Amino acid sequence: MPGGLADLSGAVGSIGETATAGWSSGHQHGEFRQPVVLLNPFCPLTTAKVLTLKATVLLLLTLLIKAKVRITAFSALGIVLLLIQTLVFLAAASALSLVAGAAGFYMFQQRRTGMA
Repeated sequence: MPGGLADLSGAVGSIGETATAGWSSGHQHGEFRQPVVLLNPFCPLTTAKVLTLKATVLLLLTLLIKAKVRITAFSALGIVLLLIQTLVFLAAASALSLVAGAAGFYMFQQRRTGMA
């Protein structure tokens, strides 16, 4: 098939060899060898290791995102609880001030009626 992928694979292979292997006497004389790819019998184990590593990375990323969401959510919940706690404290302090003021006013009225 002229002009197809078969022609390009030879050119890519020769460029890749030249770039990685450097110049040798074979290259000077126009002799290019295609790299021989041997099947590795341990390839399934390597594939399993790579897939295990990918699964581990995916699991760790998922846990990291989950932790970030939880921190953000509980941080927002903490801010809301702090706001509620502050408002309750201010309301309780105001109520105690009002009660103390009312008790002082009542004592002042009792003292005034006792003198008269």
